[in-house]
Amino acid sequence: MINIDNKFPLGQIIYLKTDKEQMPRIVTAIKITPHELVYEVYAGTICSNHFDIEMSETADILMNT
Repeated sequence: MINIDNKFPLGQIIYLKTDKEQMPRIVTAIKITPHELVYEVYAGTICSNHFDIEMSETADILMNT
């Protein structure tokens, strides 16, 4: 059995630290590569892939002011 130490579980709502609009996104997949985990997230119909250091559990309200 493989043990994956992921920071964000499937279905969690996250925010991208660099997103000026701070749109909520949902984690839909965790991709395993030889050196890292990549998270697939959706905001509506827009899909993107990110590393955990780019993501936050809370919105940064100062980003969209």
